[in-house]
Amino acid sequence: TDLDALLPPRMLFVSLPLSWKEKPPRRFTTDTRDREEPALDRIVPEDPNVPYDMNQVISRIVDDADFFEIMPAFARNIIVGFGRLEGRTIGVIGNQPTQLAGCLDIDASVKAARFVRFCDAFGLPVVTLVDVPGFMPGVAQEHGGIIRHGAKLLYAYAEATVPKLTVITRKAYGGAYDVMASKHLRGDVNLAWPSSEIAVMGAKGAVEIIFRGMPAEQQEKEVARYERLFTNPLTAARRGFIDDIIEPRQTRHRLCQELD
Repeated sequence: TDLDALLPPRMLFVSLPLSWKEKPPRRFTTDTRDREEPALDRIVPEDPNVPYDMNQVISRIVDDADFFEIMPAFARNIIVGFGRLEGRTIGVIGNQPTQLAGCLDIDASVKAARFVRFCDAFGLPVVTLVDVPGFMPGVAQEHGGIIRHGAKLLYAYAEATVPKLTVITRKAYGGAYDVMASKHLRGDVNLAWPSSEIAVMGAKGAVEIIFRGMPAEQQEKEVARYERLFTNPLTAARRGFIDDIIEPRQTRHRLCQELD
């Protein structure tokens, strides 16, 4: 209908300043920063191979669960769109574990890079929710230039001058972790949930490479040791890659606080 066609441009228009010279619009809201979301404490499954919907995480963080997603049918493994925190317009980027396990491929990298640049042009803070197991493997991705397109996202985050806030919800592996607004790309505030796993790769894959040829029983012990040492945010926090480890229910409060 005509209404369906006119509504998305209207939602985009009210999210942006009239020009890059003006400050982002701020709308009155009764949704305060003190609202906690206990559901976020349970949203990440204990099994790291079980997906969850990142849209549910976003809707519980932004004002009044109001999130305007951009290009939802393209590169579904990454989510980009506009939301608000205490009335401020923000750009939101998040990996989508229900699609391709949240891996970054060519389309996702280009989609996110363009959105970061767009937010930077209009002075909108960027909030990044990270659950990425890596770049998508495969001959098609290699021939299509996954390194070149992945570098677009890396460069977009590195050169952006707007506030960049990052929350790691679960997996943050390898080079894909680096390009998702990590501290290595001058992220302003990097937070992690207790469920986050910040490492070069998953425990099983790492042990199979490092201890190749070792008996299966010994490999299982090494997997447990790897998980104890690296599949948690403590090591990254000790090295300064993470500013704080927070309870998921406090995510909205901390993001609002950091934007001040």
